[in-house]
Amino acid sequence: MKRRGFAFELGIAAAALVVLAILPVLFPSKALVDFAIRVAAFGIFASSLNILVGYTGLVSFGHGMFFASGAYAFGLLMQKAGTSIPTAFLLTLLFSAALAAVVGAICVRLKEIYFAFLTLAFQMLLHSLIISWQQLTGGDQGLMGGIPRPPFLGINLADQSHLYLFACATLIVSLLIMRHLMQSPFGYTLRMIRDNAERAQFIGIRVWRMRLGAFILAGTFASIGGIIMSLLVSGAYPEFAYWTISGEAIFMLMLGGTSAFLGPTVGTMMLLLLNDVITKFTEYYGLTLGVVILLFALVFRKGVTDFALEAWRRRFGENQT
Repeated sequence: MKRRGFAFELGIAAAALVVLAILPVLFPSKALVDFAIRVAAFGIFASSLNILVGYTGLVSFGHGMFFASGAYAFGLLMQKAGTSIPTAFLLTLLFSAALAAVVGAICVRLKEIYFAFLTLAFQMLLHSLIISWQQLTGGDQGLMGGIPRPPFLGINLADQSHLYLFACATLIVSLLIMRHLMQSPFGYTLRMIRDNAERAQFIGIRVWRMRLGAFILAGTFASIGGIIMSLLVSGAYPEFAYWTISGEAIFMLMLGGTSAFLGPTVGTMMLLLLNDVITKFTEYYGLTLGVVILLFALVFRKGVTDFALEAWRRRFGENQT
């Protein structure tokens, strides 16, 4: 099957952005706008984790450290340094990339469960640092006082409608860049390493360097999700660095699937909808969500988009015969 070109994907992205832009006009609702911003934040976060899980074959239990680093670094730059939003955005990405380089250089040499739990250990180390460094981070109260949002280029992120459009545009651009990278030789090399690291190393690929590159890329994009969330809640909180935030990202992959590129985003919408609906009708959120996760893990053993892809390929194959 011939792969569609980047121009086609760019057109799809532009069309999606137009649809998202007119959605609040057709359905004016503050709840819808808030939901869409949360989907943008966690959708980027989950998609970045899929770079490791789905494309590289590395399951990280500590990916939330970069979500937290994005939220805290951006919030501190805006509060303490008084920089512009674009400058703080760029500096936050550089900080998260540097953090990912340091952590990844240690973790990517390990395999499977050792890699997973070492990333979790680093995340909990960051969580402990946030709690203990009260003078800088606010401790268990988080960054208080709000995050300044000075206008830039005619964009005022203090306005919820502007923040909505900014979050949607950031989601579309981030997904487009990640998609392009995963369809490049770099992405196909990651797939080769995922399928057979020994063979990849035998033909001359520096496996640990490629894994480190994927780790840095994933951590950098995860921080973008943290930036959007910090703008939404006008702060940053230790819960962003707690192990449960990484667990939620893994749940999103389980619900949405890892085979299709948009699977993590679909899983994000599903998990957030489950969260909103379950908490509205019952206080047993954890129990109900656990049953749903077990259903997907033990019965279906794949996400929604994985089912859709299998059905499409089966039908496409039958039409070819």
